[in-house]
Amino acid sequence: VLCMGPFNYPLNETFTTLIPALIMGNTILFKPPKHGTLLHYPLLKAFKESFPKGVVNTIYGRGATIVPALMQSGKINVLTLIGSSKVADQLKKLHPKVNRLRAILGLDAKNAAIITDKADLKLAVSETVLGSLSFNGQRCTALKIIFVHESVADEFLSLLSAEVAKLKYGMPWEKGVALTPLPEPHKPAYLKDLILDAIGNGAKVVNEHGGETYESFVYPAVLYPVNKNMKVYREEQFGPVIPVVPFTDVEDTIQYLIESTHGQQVSVFSNDADELATLIDPLVNQVSRVNINAQCQRGPDVFPFTGRKDSAEGTLSVVDALRSFSIRSLVATKLNENNKHIINEIIAENSSNFLSTKFIF
Repeated sequence: VLCMGPFNYPLNETFTTLIPALIMGNTILFKPPKHGTLLHYPLLKAFKESFPKGVVNTIYGRGATIVPALMQSGKINVLTLIGSSKVADQLKKLHPKVNRLRAILGLDAKNAAIITDKADLKLAVSETVLGSLSFNGQRCTALKIIFVHESVADEFLSLLSAEVAKLKYGMPWEKGVALTPLPEPHKPAYLKDLILDAIGNGAKVVNEHGGETYESFVYPAVLYPVNKNMKVYREEQFGPVIPVVPFTDVEDTIQYLIESTHGQQVSVFSNDADELATLIDPLVNQVSRVNINAQCQRGPDVFPFTGRKDSAEGTLSVVDALRSFSIRSLVATKLNENNKHIINEIIAENSSNFLSTKFIF
């Protein structure tokens, strides 16, 4: 199993694949993410002391340099990647026997929030701030585009700008800090390009200091009104930029999700049960999780974590992950006294690891 985790959740997201793969008896080829590699250093000793040589193997380097040759070798049976769909597609195509390659992938997302005129706006704003700016918006589950009914857009933007202004910025280890520098050196320039493109196509930065940059720190920018001519309408910004789109017909929001190449989650804000019911039915056919009056998020781990379209392949949860890293096999025989005696003898003598009643769970 080739296991590649992301830089934004280097331990959690890496181990949601690595540990289940180990439990199910696989050997691991582990490539730490490009940022946060040292975080894994203390674990190397634990792996060495806990498993026989060759069970957990670690490789270092830039993925684009070292991973293609691994895939081309044909010796990778399972590819696990938390990253981009573009990279996943490229790697899968390098494998000489794609039909034998199993992939467990957590990929891009452009999760939307739909805020109707029947929503609790204070709640919607609170969840939007959490959903779009926690971890600087650098998580696949973040809210990355906000659809708000035109009749409540001005009030929503005023409340949102006020809440963003309350967020403390600084270094991650400082108490109470919510906004921090970005780990990727080229991300500020990319976000600036998105903001300028949106402004050039008719949007404004509606919050004070929005988009201001210092070195690798980018202050959150609330963009309004965003439309389909802007890059940020479709592209996953993966950073502290909040595009807000006005709508009058809720069908327009559904159509956006239908046309989107992503399909992980959506958040719907409304206090009208009938309105929510009419939205849930079409939305569950476009995404894998519909959140009612709450931000998009991961967990708990007993919930299936997956996506449609370019957002995922395979499902991660405690049960699903174990299934993902195993192939169902069985031993069968005809039911007669002789065969019963043979099977019972094998089990009683513990002569087979597979044919056993000593289960992990």
